[in-house]
Amino acid sequence: MDKIAIVTDSNSGITQEEGKNLGIYVVPMPFTVDGVEYLEDISITQEKFFELLENGADVTTSQPSQTYLEELWQNLLNSYEHIIYIPMTSGLSATCENAKKFAEKFSGRVHVVDNLRISVPQKISVYEALHMAKDGKPVEEILKHLENTTGKYSIYIMLSVLKYLKKGGRITPAAAALGDMLKLKPILSSRGQSFDKFAVTISMGQAKKKMIQQIKNELETEFKSEYEQGKMALLVAYSKVKDEALKFAKEIEQEFPDMKVLYVDPLSLSVACHTGAGTLGIGICVCNYI
Repeated sequence: MDKIAIVTDSNSGITQEEGKNLGIYVVPMPFTVDGVEYLEDISITQEKFFELLENGADVTTSQPSQTYLEELWQNLLNSYEHIIYIPMTSGLSATCENAKKFAEKFSGRVHVVDNLRISVPQKISVYEALHMAKDGKPVEEILKHLENTTGKYSIYIMLSVLKYLKKGGRITPAAAALGDMLKLKPILSSRGQSFDKFAVTISMGQAKKKMIQQIKNELETEFKSEYEQGKMALLVAYSKVKDEALKFAKEIEQEFPDMKVLYVDPLSLSVACHTGAGTLGIGICVCNYI
């Protein structure tokens, strides 16, 4: 019997195919589109999602059912001694807390970890856990590592449209209309607890400069020690605008000549449904095993 199964959800950006190739079990996040439920990366693709969004569909996110998780875990425990499940941060969804309750039925063999990450930083946590498991590290050591890296990242995302913030109640309809008319580019920041307003800019170019400058500040202060040890990774995330994201990654590497952008990934649909298309983001993350 193998020792440890690594499980995550599709908010990590790890696709079903990638998970299968690497030996990671990816729980697809459910979505309801005009009353019809879909599963991310199984019955709905990124392309189809944005097509529906642009056509005015009513899209809402959900979470895996207790039945789905329990069946998955029970099947895995026939082959593994332990399961480490790394879902999206509890700050943005009840998925994690509910999973912890479900896990109580499995006599300490299912370990649900909330290290306050989402998107690419969450993906890095999953990869590091897998790396440690393959190296034969005990489950306690992996859990301790995930605990020690809780929230040790920073992400900033620029929004191209405001109507999804309006839909979520974060801004008023009047503010959204004015912002869209003036073509404002708000920037949100997150450490896993929530997405908060960081700045409002008047162009994509200005937004990029402001995000890059903030990352520089954090590498020189809060993450200085990890940066000097070479443990920081640069990340880029986007929704739909892949070419713009690849261009942004090159611009970032020019600003940080001693670092490389580790990943340029699309945002998970759970995030994209609140931001819409055209989102562009930058992040940094403490990495020890990547």
